[in-house]
Amino acid sequence: MANRIHPSILNANLAGIDGELARIPSAHGIHVDVMDNHFVPNLTLGLPVVESIRANHPELFLDIHLMIEEADRWAPGYAEAGCESVTFHLEASAAPIRTARQIRQLGSRAAIALRPQTPVEPLADLLTEFDMVLVMTVDPGFGGQSFLDNQLGKIRRTRDLVRASGQEIWIQVDGGVSESTIERCVDAGADVFVAGSAVFRADDPDAMVRHLTEIADARCAAH
Repeated sequence: MANRIHPSILNANLAGIDGELARIPSAHGIHVDVMDNHFVPNLTLGLPVVESIRANHPELFLDIHLMIEEADRWAPGYAEAGCESVTFHLEASAAPIRTARQIRQLGSRAAIALRPQTPVEPLADLLTEFDMVLVMTVDPGFGGQSFLDNQLGKIRRTRDLVRASGQEIWIQVDGGVSESTIERCVDAGADVFVAGSAVFRADDPDAMVRHLTEIADARCAAH
């Protein structure tokens, strides 16, 4: 599949979200972090704001990343709201297969996320229940953190598991993705890249989206 850049609005001006989204027309999707100040030590937006974004921007691919407790309870609501992809954390789910199937039945892509300390191997037998695996390359909760190189091995192992499954399952990386780290992520096997501060702190956010896409595509072509 083609590489995808999903800018994270965690680093955008959330008071003027419509204007911020207008600055990145080249984005392949919009990554929306939902945090509850329990699963992670930060509080952001929730379902009502996501519903508003969906209503105002029906053309966007909304990639929801739930960093919340009780993921099994809340995740289906984001699929019902019409979000194209709903990611929940393995660490916050008591019934990941059931939740993934609910999300898919509601018409969304189901995705599972792993904190840096969580191994991917327990997912091996569950992998085909998901459309994407998100490997966190920072500790979840705050934007602007430095990329954790020690997660590259996990990305490689995830790619091996996906290849063995025979399914087309996206591998997303989130945390510290920039023009200086994206090549390493491509080399490890990722194909969906969440970039927050690298995009929204750039002088021209959309030019940065295009630049990151070009770097990723060139690296793939070189393999």
